[in-house]
Amino acid sequence: MSYPGYPPTGYPPFPGYPPAGQESSFPPPGQYPYPSGFPPVGGGAYPPAPSSGYPGAGGYPAPGGYPAPGGYPGAPPPGGAPSYPGVPPGQGFGAPPGGAGFSGYPQPPSQSYGGSPAQVPLPGGFPGGQMPSQYPGGQAPYPSQINTESFPSYPVFSPVSLDYNSEPAAMTQGTQGTVRPAANFDAMRDAEILRKAMKGFGTDEQAIVDVVANRSNDQRQKIKAAFKTMYGKDLIKDLKSELSGNMEELILALFMPPTYYDAWSLRNAMKGAGTQERVLIEILCTRTNQEIREIVRCYQSEFGRDLEKDIRSDTSGHFERLLVSMCQGNRDENQNVNHQLAQEDAQRLYQAGEGRLGTDESCFNMILATRSFPQLKATVEAYSRVANRDLLSSVAREFSGNVESGLKTILQCALNRPAFFAERLYYSMKGAGTDDSTLVRIVVTRSEIDLVQIKQTFSQMYQKTLGTMIASDTSGDYRKLLLAIVGQ
Repeated sequence: MSYPGYPPTGYPPFPGYPPAGQESSFPPPGQYPYPSGFPPVGGGAYPPAPSSGYPGAGGYPAPGGYPAPGGYPGAPPPGGAPSYPGVPPGQGFGAPPGGAGFSGYPQPPSQSYGGSPAQVPLPGGFPGGQMPSQYPGGQAPYPSQINTESFPSYPVFSPVSLDYNSEPAAMTQGTQGTVRPAANFDAMRDAEILRKAMKGFGTDEQAIVDVVANRSNDQRQKIKAAFKTMYGKDLIKDLKSELSGNMEELILALFMPPTYYDAWSLRNAMKGAGTQERVLIEILCTRTNQEIREIVRCYQSEFGRDLEKDIRSDTSGHFERLLVSMCQGNRDENQNVNHQLAQEDAQRLYQAGEGRLGTDESCFNMILATRSFPQLKATVEAYSRVANRDLLSSVAREFSGNVESGLKTILQCALNRPAFFAERLYYSMKGAGTDDSTLVRIVVTRSEIDLVQIKQTFSQMYQKTLGTMIASDTSGDYRKLLLAIVGQ
């Protein structure tokens, strides 16, 4: 595209240019500081073709806004360089040492520029120091001015496209599991197949995989009941006697009702020496009110223990208070967003953290434990305007340890729940060894809820599929069953 009257006949001189004593290394005033042959003779197209390295495929500035969503290349925001294509995952914004943390996610848009549009000089400047005239009021449409109210969930940083308006189609259409109820289901027939697979010498693991991976949890409960009715034996005990290791853990998890499995995982995380805090955070900070209340009841009825008391005896300080708040299952679940409240909460959080010496932890606990996830998402967006910093990095600056992980988990679920689970899956397999319990727990618990979205998000964040990573990190029948559930 050609721009009438542009480029100008001479590059306007700037005060103090060239710097004193460096005249020889700068072109004289009035000439373009570009290599010879540009601009093209005869009024050729301006800007140059995309191959010249300019941002935007066919225009300068990039069509639809300057800079392109995701930040201007070469001008990383305060707090760390973004995960551009070619940069290994885990090197993104605010990734703490060791690789754990909220690495693959973008910061709220305004963070990319370090401040409000009026304060930020654009790389290289414009002739005469002015923005291009096609922007109303001389201001480029920064992402902080884009209307994000209709976004279905927070955008995931994609190596293919940095467009904050683009998301996988499935994410805009609710959530979806990889495991669906089988059609023409016959519990007695399935019970017979499993009995034959375990009877006699050896075990037919493939037959077990074929049945278990292709039935919903509700159908598996019916198979378990039919097995006891038909053979007078407990299916789970029979399976345990035939299987071992990770395959046994995965099969048993698949045959536990979801609420019982969560309660069992919490009990397991706290019994014996030490506490697996990550398990407590993953379950209590991501479930719905109804799920949490059912978990609390199941924990009492199945294990004869009070979940809140166990949490109090196994944790302490602000982390204990956060988990006790989560145990109540009283989060507001109204899906309507109050933007005035979001603005007020953002201001409160700023005054409780970045805006003062020290931290008012109870303020963070109160807001993050009570507000609905859509409301918290609006608060995160409002906070980036109030503080010129995203709320996640503020939490990282103000907190540490388990309470930091818990607060971040709540915010991550408000912004993009599948992305939180995708990151947990990635780090369960990254590096030497595999955290099989985490891998099993997330694959099983999300298989009928949102594992389709988690897989899509995983591919965007790490440039490899979840199935590929599972295949390279596991083996044998355990791998077959995991891949069958994931849908590879």
